[in-house]
Amino acid sequence: MVARAMGNCGIGDLRLVNPRDGWPNASALAAASGADRIINDARVFDSTTDAVADLQAVLATTARPRDMTTDVLTPNTAAARLRAEVSAGANAGVLFGKEARGLSNNDIAHAEAVITVPLNPQFTSLNLAQAVFVVAYEWFQAADQTPDAELVMPKDTRPANKEEMAGLFEHLEDELIACGFLRVKEKRPVMVRNIRNIFQRARLTEQEVRTLRGIVSGLAKFGGRFRE
Repeated sequence: MVARAMGNCGIGDLRLVNPRDGWPNASALAAASGADRIINDARVFDSTTDAVADLQAVLATTARPRDMTTDVLTPNTAAARLRAEVSAGANAGVLFGKEARGLSNNDIAHAEAVITVPLNPQFTSLNLAQAVFVVAYEWFQAADQTPDAELVMPKDTRPANKEEMAGLFEHLEDELIACGFLRVKEKRPVMVRNIRNIFQRARLTEQEVRTLRGIVSGLAKFGGRFRE
């Protein structure tokens, strides 16, 4: 599941120190849900010292205070720091400990700083894959260019332009005047402005404008007949 989390976030170098159940491990491959390359390319080391020997920048994860003087980073800050190290040409990595008890202080001594995930202080338990995903996701996000919000629509339409919106407003307002909804002239400008704001915020497509105008026409035609 760690390999799966790494694959989601574009990280491929998995290093294992003394795997409990040996390596290769068929169960690990099955749990990776398709992240086969990461599992197959994983490297096994006898010690943490050997695993980080070629790295110039190392951060270690911990969920509990340590009797050590060190910087404590959030995953977001850690990701920015690691990106800067990599951009400067360094090989960088993050140490994660065993799920049951985490890293030893001797392991953490290999790192320049530690990463702690801010969580509900009443419940801070993460499994190993969750911890890896939180840190890996922040790493991915640090370079991701996906917009925070994006309008997605069918290919056979487009956002309505202002001329089409004006036509909708005029059509609707004419019918609202005809049916008496805008009968109080003193209040009419404010009511019209409020109605227009509702539809402006909706970010209508050209197709939606045509649909709404059809609805207005239908209500005007058949509504009048029902009133009679």
